[in-house]
Amino acid sequence: MTRTMRKLTAALTLAAALGLGAIAGQAPAPATAQGLFDPVIKVNGDVVTRYELQQRAKLLSLLGAPADPARLARDQLIEERLKMQAAQAQGVTLSDEAVQEGMERFASRGNLTAEQMIKLLENGGVSRESFREFVRSGLTWRELIQARFGPRISVSEEDLERARAAISTGAGVRVLLSEIIIPYTPQTKERVENLARRISETTSISEFSAQARRYSATATRGAGGRLPWQPITKLPPVLRPLVIGLAPGEVTEPLPIQGAVALFQMRDIEETDVPEPEYAAIEYAAYYIPGGRSESALARVARIDADTDTCDDLYGVAKDEPESMLERGSKAPAEIPDDIAIALSALDPGEVATVTRANGQTLVLLMLCGRSEVLPGAEEPAPAEDGEEAPEGAGTTASAGLTQQLSEQIGNQRLDSFAKGYLAQLRSEARIIEY
Repeated sequence: MTRTMRKLTAALTLAAALGLGAIAGQAPAPATAQGLFDPVIKVNGDVVTRYELQQRAKLLSLLGAPADPARLARDQLIEERLKMQAAQAQGVTLSDEAVQEGMERFASRGNLTAEQMIKLLENGGVSRESFREFVRSGLTWRELIQARFGPRISVSEEDLERARAAISTGAGVRVLLSEIIIPYTPQTKERVENLARRISETTSISEFSAQARRYSATATRGAGGRLPWQPITKLPPVLRPLVIGLAPGEVTEPLPIQGAVALFQMRDIEETDVPEPEYAAIEYAAYYIPGGRSESALARVARIDADTDTCDDLYGVAKDEPESMLERGSKAPAEIPDDIAIALSALDPGEVATVTRANGQTLVLLMLCGRSEVLPGAEEPAPAEDGEEAPEGAGTTASAGLTQQLSEQIGNQRLDSFAKGYLAQLRSEARIIEY
């Protein structure tokens, strides 16, 4: 299944698991209305009917799709016809048993059986057969791509070494990223997660920037989420393996962090002649402001930012307040919470960023105080509990696991690239008539 299809299926599974399929509270539209089976699109002679278009549009509406789900449904159904035609030409078919198994796996992501999921979809107006064909198309395309391009995919030791270097030391690797971080409250979490999934589908740098200006809560919002060049060593541990596998234009899967969802788009990546330092500790201050992202709280952040230059200046800001309002300390990168680590990664000493706590009720002003580099020759000790030595062979096992993960990530990225190119070729050669 393509990257786009995987994301869409995951989004639908979550939506169904949360009961979104029952929101509409209506039965599937009867397939007997006048004109319901009239063609609305022909793709190399294969017909897409009005009923199919309505079904897909309903499914996308349940997902909270962009403003025009009918147009998105048209695009998806055209692509699915092309995919199924290509699969048929290559003799790639799936048995009913394989499709049923795929439906069960699909539903299990939301802790549902296929029948439970079908009931939720039917309550939202999407028929059993529409769901089945949706799953069949995605699985068939995955099988075709694996059969056609899988033998061409190889990951060399050089590829792995470069990826390991980028993740472990980042020596000589820097990235140009854009970011979107969307906070949520318990009441808005579901809506924000669905929005993040839709944004993660884009491969357009301008579109991602437009979404950042509209939705992001970071300081880079006005710049369309665009971050400057960063050595990969400045990125928090949670981000390194996610971004190293991206090609320019690609976006990470939505990354859940405390009280928000984060997305990162790769704009460019390059090797440099000068190795970048690895950091042993990050020193930062956190100042807690009641009110969440209210206008008054954000205005207070702006005033503090204007009046302070260093972490020491924050003591004057908090001098008449309880000690708990201001915290300052130094932690190893792996010990810093992901949302804070992501915010700090874009800062230079003295700069500020914000995150939220207490279900969005508290705004946390973060200021980077400084970064401590790993000394030459120093080695990070292996983690152990209560002074015990790490189990024998633990390092070897972890290394093998990382190698397998990197190999799969690089291979999947290349396979996805082949798939996108093949689909673009099929579309350029197709005869498509829209009514």
